Amino acid sequence: MTAPTAPPGEPADDCLLAVDNLVSGYGASQVLNRMNLRVRRGECVSLLGRNGMGKSTTIKAIMGLLPAWHGSIRWRRPEIENRPPHRVAKAGIGLVPEGRQIFPNLSVRENLVATAVARQAGAGTWTLERVYGLFPRLRERAGNFGNQLSGGEQQMLAIGRALMTNPTLLILDEATEGLSPLIRQEIWAALEKLRDDGVSILVIDRNIRPILGLCDCHFIVAKGQVVWSGDSEALRSSPEVRDMYLSA
Repeated sequence: MTAPTAPPGEPADDCLLAVDNLVSGYGASQVLNRMNLRVRRGECVSLLGRNGMGKSTTIKAIMGLLPAWHGSIRWRRPEIENRPPHRVAKAGIGLVPEGRQIFPNLSVRENLVATAVARQAGAGTWTLERVYGLFPRLRERAGNFGNQLSGGEQQMLAIGRALMTNPTLLILDEATEGLSPLIRQEIWAALEKLRDDGVSILVIDRNIRPILGLCDCHFIVAKGQVVWSGDSEALRSSPEVRDMYLSA
């Protein structure tokens, strides 16, 4: 019924992020139970599963927002577990957190500039104009404060803020939650463009259909560990897996 999960061990040459046997949690409460995960360069990967299974906890541990009690988190081979969040971000991992977390009293432009990372200009450098090209709504709202935006516009701004850090890997935690179908379509279209441009993506979301079209590989999490992994075709053809681990 289940496909092999990502094995721990030495990452392949094209591996950006390698999580091996990760144990973490909150206070004295353990959530992750030897979590394993791989994201390769240029790959789009999803973390799937019911609420409370450890998906967001995995992201927080990767970003240095929670301590790693055991195991390793390797980014381009060097270990980064327990680094402070600003060093993880500086290494090239951009996070679009659950709940958006934009600055409500700054304008759209100020929000974007606030997270900009100065790097040598090139094809992969994110600028205001490039973000506005991805999300034209943000250009129209450039002078509006964050708290004057709709929920969908705030989510676009949160993605734009993460992109302005010029990440090699973009992580999105429930990026379409609570949004209208039309705005969701715009978000998915933007993520498809990012994928086609070669941005590596790790995404948590409950909307299975667009995830199957977007991502190359899927990891299903239950009780703090990966219980199934495979590509979109394997997940489409495994209704018993979807029913067991993804149904409400």
